[in-house]
Amino acid sequence: MSISDILIDEDSTMIQAMEMLDKAAKKVLFIERDGVLTAALTDGDIRRWILAKGNLNATVRDIANYNPKFVYEKDKARAKEYMKQYSVEALPILDENNKIVAVTLWDDRDIEPKKELNIPVVIMAGGLGTRLYPYTKILPKPLIPVGDLPIAEHIINRFCSYGCKRFYLIVNHKKNMIKAYFNEIVKDYEIIYIDEDKPLGTGGGISLLKGKIDSTFILSNCDIIVEEDYEKIYRYHKETNNLITMVCTLKNFTIPYGVVEIGGNGEIESMREKPEMAFFTNTGYYIVEPRVIEELEYEKLISFPDIIERYKQAGEKVGIYPISEHAWLDMGQYDEMEEMRKRLCGDE
Repeated sequence: MSISDILIDEDSTMIQAMEMLDKAAKKVLFIERDGVLTAALTDGDIRRWILAKGNLNATVRDIANYNPKFVYEKDKARAKEYMKQYSVEALPILDENNKIVAVTLWDDRDIEPKKELNIPVVIMAGGLGTRLYPYTKILPKPLIPVGDLPIAEHIINRFCSYGCKRFYLIVNHKKNMIKAYFNEIVKDYEIIYIDEDKPLGTGGGISLLKGKIDSTFILSNCDIIVEEDYEKIYRYHKETNNLITMVCTLKNFTIPYGVVEIGGNGEIESMREKPEMAFFTNTGYYIVEPRVIEELEYEKLISFPDIIERYKQAGEKVGIYPISEHAWLDMGQYDEMEEMRKRLCGDE
């Protein structure tokens, strides 16, 4: 990685900054003016801006931190000490002219050991997987292979890396195949199967967990992976005192046509050639308080978004945790499944 890979112009859009952060995979960018360090921008800065302002049309200039932490070359031996003191993930090293000559990255486990999340994970593994037909005519969706492992095992392994060891799989379609697979493999985690005898939706499915979970838990679809810091998402959920936190990804979509807006008299008011739209979409990953389970009607068909809407209308605190588009892997369609395979199996 060169310094130029993590430098961004102040007039770049927030979307461009998120794309650069994904590409660099270092969670921080820097801004220089005339070769002098001026500001820093992290994924956390962008997330805080979105949550506070809700404005998706911002520029780097609106969001960046213009008082960035740094050390001079003569002090670079103390860089990691400063990073720990100020809780920054990357620290620029400057020469005597305040130009960035190097960057020390926060990637050593002895600086901040990964916290043990260790909360229950509920995986919705009972659907028919109609988007992936005809694969799902033979295999249940959780067992569709992505490389050498089925998607459900990829998901579980990622949660295990954060200390999660107890998994509830809500199963229905071809459930005996799912049970047979996980009963045969060697594993250091516990799986509890919850049999769904009839389709109940994501909301109705978790009603079967009444009396089984008494702590905050993660709810995930069985065909998605979120490549984010799970402990950070959990901590945000707790700090904001949300009843439910939905992880959402920012999608940037270019309409492939010229868009024409028409006035009341049939005349053209405006034209935009291939306009871009930015919007949030639900990833299918949630942090949920156990009260939600207990307040559900047992075995009643309902989707989880409908549950969220019900609590929202009742004035309960529900919120989102935004992530970048690149941080969400969804195998729901063939092209997306191939992209997931490349990412998870290192074939990019």
